[in-house]
Amino acid sequence: MKDLIGGPGTVSGLLLRIGQSVFAAASIVAMVTSVGFYRYTAFCFLIASMGLQVLWSFGLACLDIYALRKKRDLQNPVLVSLFVVGDWVTATLSLAASCASAGMVVLFVQDIGYCKRGYIHSCRGLQISVGLGFITWSLIAMSSHVMFWMLASV
Repeated sequence: MKDLIGGPGTVSGLLLRIGQSVFAAASIVAMVTSVGFYRYTAFCFLIASMGLQVLWSFGLACLDIYALRKKRDLQNPVLVSLFVVGDWVTATLSLAASCASAGMVVLFVQDIGYCKRGYIHSCRGLQISVGLGFITWSLIAMSSHVMFWMLASV
């Protein structure tokens, strides 16, 4: 099972973690550049969740770089179980925050029409941020799935 795509200490795992960090950071930037986002808890929850995701994924990307440079194996049961729990927690938070924010965006755009009347000036930034949040979650879901199967095989 050492050749599992997306596993810790592999190039594909490193690319997956870098993708998670980049998309989470882009989601934060898109949300922060939207005017008035801070008035709504769901959007603040998305920023907090994506901030945690940036820290978690960047930390694991650094660990992957270390493992690749030193040719270390990161597939011991304690490390893999830590990765599984961390990925599941961040995946759950990211999905919850993205869904809550998507609900608010649908409410503003479709139901209430705040964007049409000019109450919220940067609805496009909110939509982009939520979309990037879902892309981040899909990458986290991939890595948590890989980690689960690695834990089952260790």
